[in-house]
Amino acid sequence: MKHGIYYAYWESEWTADYKYYVEKVARLGFDILEIGVGPIADYSQTEIKELRKCADDNGIILTGGYGPTFNHNMGSSDSKIKAEALDWYKQTFDVMGELDMHWLGGALYSYWPVDFSTVNKPEDWKYSVEGVRELADAAKPYGIDLGMEVINRFETHILNTSEEGVEFVKEVDKDNVKVMLDTFHMNIEEVSIGDAIRHAGNLLGHLHTGECNRMVPGKGRMPWREIGDALQDIKYDGNVVMEPFVRMGGQVGSDIKIWRDISRGASEEELDADAKRSVEFQRYMLDWR
Repeated sequence: MKHGIYYAYWESEWTADYKYYVEKVARLGFDILEIGVGPIADYSQTEIKELRKCADDNGIILTGGYGPTFNHNMGSSDSKIKAEALDWYKQTFDVMGELDMHWLGGALYSYWPVDFSTVNKPEDWKYSVEGVRELADAAKPYGIDLGMEVINRFETHILNTSEEGVEFVKEVDKDNVKVMLDTFHMNIEEVSIGDAIRHAGNLLGHLHTGECNRMVPGKGRMPWREIGDALQDIKYDGNVVMEPFVRMGGQVGSDIKIWRDISRGASEEELDADAKRSVEFQRYMLDWR
């Protein structure tokens, strides 16, 4: 397995100097930095080349995450919104190709967070399947796999469980579309986290980790041995990227609903130390080879 962390653990906005975090996570013992792809379509060639070189020089794999805006909703019934979304994704895939990035995950089948006053699940599901098929075809030439993140009921209505994620991916029927699970969301929705992982089986393309309190793995009550055993059962050998959120403030704190300082005033150095210990813990608990 390759182990990573999402840059927003340290940040309060959905953009950052990713080169800074590439160097940081390399020092802390990670294999992967997951970045938010929201801003990269607007990168200059200089910015792209500098980030690619920084990742190469530090031996860090870049993966992407995205919570689509309303205007980037590939599951929209509005053809204009869908066309705008597809155009934006194509620009983003161009940059991802230049950055040697081969994974993008999130609520790519819809937008995030959803306005629940307008939902119609059967109809939205149908449009989402159609949109993701188009998105998969656009991503294919770049060797990009797309992760359909299964998210809790308070943030989306389309994919809330591993069972729904598997059903959706099978219906899309594109080999570069995978199920993406997240321990935080599974803790809310699944009867058994281990069984949810086993149900995803070989369709599982990416795993997000974090405690039920959104802290780094090892600082909560998630059943890590159960999770590790399930990953062993399905012989999962992909990416495991922790996605902790512990700081209030900014757009990140607002969107993730961090209404108290979960870090308890931790300095950047203390956050670094927690991340370093956590990736060591995660390798111990989850690596089965």
